[in-house]
Amino acid sequence: MSKRDQIKYFEVLKRYERKFDRKESDDYKMLLKRHKDDEDLDSLSMGRLEKLHEKYHASRVRPSLDHLFKKPDEINKENDE
Repeated sequence: MSKRDQIKYFEVLKRYERKFDRKESDDYKMLLKRHKDDEDLDSLSMGRLEKLHEKYHASRVRPSLDHLFKKPDEINKENDE
């Protein structure tokens, strides 16, 4: 993992700090201290960070809203075909 990914994970997880249980909070704080010291996380630490990210940050699929911006004539033509 790159430093950029590490930064991205910490920025996202900052919003979810209040939701962590005690063990996750301690682990996150330890990882955050290492991050602030400009250390690259090893593979095990990065794995723990990724697990926290997967658990708390739900990436939602965004629906396409193109049909809302079409003119009524275009909608009728698509339905006729």
